[in-house]
Amino acid sequence: MKTILASIFTTVLIVAMTLAAMFLLVRATVYLTSLESPLYRAAAMGTELLLGVILLLGTTWLATHLAVRIFGPKEPPSMGSPKSLSNGGRVV
Repeated sequence: MKTILASIFTTVLIVAMTLAAMFLLVRATVYLTSLESPLYRAAAMGTELLLGVILLLGTTWLATHLAVRIFGPKEPPSMGSPKSLSNGGRVV
């Protein structure tokens, strides 16, 4: 039950973050196209590209990070028994 609620919350969070990033980038594009000076417009385009990369890659990173935390293994993998390590890792 806890995993299901966490996955639903994560999905809603990621969708909301992606939509917010897209709305922000669209508003920035509308503002940037209204600039008169080519120098300011070029600087704003570079800033918008950087902002878009940061926002969308951040959203992707958060989505994969949360998915691994939710669905990943709950305990670290065991290294095996000392007996199996003493004979070169062969199973006897």
